[in-house]
Amino acid sequence: MSEIKKVVLAYSGGLDTSVILKWLQETYACEVVTFTADLGQGEELEPARKKAEMLGVKEIHIEDLREDFVRDYVFPMFRANALYEGAYLLGTSIARPLIAKRQIEIAAKTGADAVAHGATGKGNDQVRFELAYYALNPDIKVISPWREWDLASRTKLIEYAEKNQIPVAKDKRGEAPFSVDANLLHISAEGKALEDPWVAPEEYVFTRSVAPEEAPEAPTWVEIEFEKGDPVAVDGERLSPAALLTRLNELGGANGVGRLDLVENRFVGMKSRGIYETPGGTVLLAAHRAIESLTLDRGAAHLKDELMPRYAELVYNGFWFAPEREMLQAAIDHSQGPVTGTVRLKLYKGSVTVAGRRSPNSLYSLEHVTFEEDQVYDQRDAEGFIRLNALRLRLLNRQRG
Repeated sequence: MSEIKKVVLAYSGGLDTSVILKWLQETYACEVVTFTADLGQGEELEPARKKAEMLGVKEIHIEDLREDFVRDYVFPMFRANALYEGAYLLGTSIARPLIAKRQIEIAAKTGADAVAHGATGKGNDQVRFELAYYALNPDIKVISPWREWDLASRTKLIEYAEKNQIPVAKDKRGEAPFSVDANLLHISAEGKALEDPWVAPEEYVFTRSVAPEEAPEAPTWVEIEFEKGDPVAVDGERLSPAALLTRLNELGGANGVGRLDLVENRFVGMKSRGIYETPGGTVLLAAHRAIESLTLDRGAAHLKDELMPRYAELVYNGFWFAPEREMLQAAIDHSQGPVTGTVRLKLYKGSVTVAGRRSPNSLYSLEHVTFEEDQVYDQRDAEGFIRLNALRLRLLNRQRG
């Protein structure tokens, strides 16, 4: 790679990115700008600032992006009801484009000619970060230390950190039991103690939800109000996007909702096992599908369900800024005009059950579906409908016979 003058590093303040910071300074003899995003991971960010200062960084960016994250990334994804491989609510995947976008913007602002991330060469995140970088700035230089250096183990990382007087938390010494990624939508754990897909995770792995069997004996009832596909209120209280998701996380987690043990197919080709907690997202998905069931025409609803796996795969693989994702988003958003109303849910010992839904745009017609006598539907019409749909089947059977 040609000479690097200044690089913007996605910096958490943890062991890996602190080592990366020092390694960039030594290897490229360049100035490092750090960027730390508060996406609701639940950690104090000031220690990251202090560690960056200790390592000689002069330009330190720490930003609270929780509202941006939920409003501009999580909510659009939930309009699509996106699930990767039928189960994963994409908590890690959806955070990467926002971080990458801000890195590129900070690079432009500070005159940096490169960006760097701490994703390994085995995972999906390297792809997600770098596809976003190049989509937003085709000429940006990208540094991926895990694909370049020889610090191939946790032991070597710690040795490098101690040699360069980088503080290492005591619980990081030796091999960590598993790695964690967290934001306001979810928390995930994978690796080490979780690598055998036959072995159930220990209870200490879970931090955002109680065990379903330990949840309250009485159910929790919650009402979520939607406007044009987005949730705007919980139990009658209007909340900002981040505050609303926080509230649903609290309600879902207290009732053991949102746990997932998944073996998934990574974009880079291997299978991996992850443990996910997405309490608020699990509640929100059930509620959104419920209000859509009342307000979307059958054709629109079924087409959305056909598009969803493709949309989810694009998000998972890192193509948030690709034209095909934007095309799908435009179609999905167009469908959400009538998706307004309120859904009532029961949360109980790990389950989410829809208990009611209402909307001023409801397509549900009681006078058409009633089992009592009605004046609007002639049941004899069904005979012609059935005979026309059966015509090709009858012709096929006669030809075969």
